[in-house]
Amino acid sequence: MKQSLGLISLLVREYEEALSFYVGTLGFRLIEDREVKEQSKRWVVIAPPGSSETHILLARASNDEQAQFVGNQTGGRVFLFLYTDNFERDYLAYKAKGVVFVRERKVESYGTVAVFKDIYGNLWDLLQPKSARPDAAA
Repeated sequence: MKQSLGLISLLVREYEEALSFYVGTLGFRLIEDREVKEQSKRWVVIAPPGSSETHILLARASNDEQAQFVGNQTGGRVFLFLYTDNFERDYLAYKAKGVVFVRERKVESYGTVAVFKDIYGNLWDLLQPKSARPDAAA
């Protein structure tokens, strides 16, 4: 049996501001953007450059209950782990584009890591694993 995560849903306030940050600032690819008229929303899928399996669905909060969780889907813990093949390149590029790092780079037993926050306050690890297999880093 083979399974994989296809999409991770990320609550956002508005599609355009989210696309501006994730595609414009972080350099993610826009995979799909289509209107879902019957639900008054859009189906917006993005992915980091080079990613072929797991993608992120930008899900606009559609009510007050959902809106209260924008930026805090994990109760303040790191939410997403962005693996890179070149930590220094991505770290410096993100800093140059104004991405806020809340924990600066650190070399750990599993790789080089720093924590940044997205425009909503979600915490992300930028991680270059020491292992040749990224999933072995955990």
